[in-house]
Amino acid sequence: MHIHSHYSTLDGIVLVDKLLGRAQEMGQTAMAITDHGVMYGAVDFYTTAKKMGMKPLIGFEAYVAPGDRKEKSTSDQFNYNHLTLLARDFEGYQNLSRLCSEGFLTGFYRYPRIDKTSLQELSGGICCLSGCLRGEIPQLLLAGKMDEAEQAALWYRDLFGKENYFLEIMNNGLKEQQQILPAFRELSDKTGIPLVATADSHYLK
Repeated sequence: MHIHSHYSTLDGIVLVDKLLGRAQEMGQTAMAITDHGVMYGAVDFYTTAKKMGMKPLIGFEAYVAPGDRKEKSTSDQFNYNHLTLLARDFEGYQNLSRLCSEGFLTGFYRYPRIDKTSLQELSGGICCLSGCLRGEIPQLLLAGKMDEAEQAALWYRDLFGKENYFLEIMNNGLKEQQQILPAFRELSDKTGIPLVATADSHYLK
């Protein structure tokens, strides 16, 4: 559900056929590709998955500006949050493509950034996960801001629909991930937003 291929430039290293083959070895019948800020690999991934008899789930890990994507500020090295977006259908694929383009054409500042305004305009057909540790909600939970995390989670749920928004939990052995797992469970219980377990994979094994 959250996998980076070699199309995540300077970040992922694995070819899509190797990733799909490994997923098959593990008994999986479907796999997502969520490269950083781009969908360069979507066609390669889709066609390869179909040839291998796997169900391809197309998406990307978006860089979301905290305010207006067109604002270029040097005050914060990390002037973005991560958000995992997956296409549910062809409309979703088209909207993801447009979001990627907007990130480069109007939001680029170190990274191709979108913002909440563009998400509001292009949310149709998209399934959204709350993201890795660099996501808005994990960052709020790490800061102990449960009320703000709840407000943010409800905003995303209302935008994408309760059946299309999930709180993304991970445990790659990072202490920060383990630190906020109880908070994620509490947030899920409080809001009714379901949890989904992912691995933020950048390697084959």
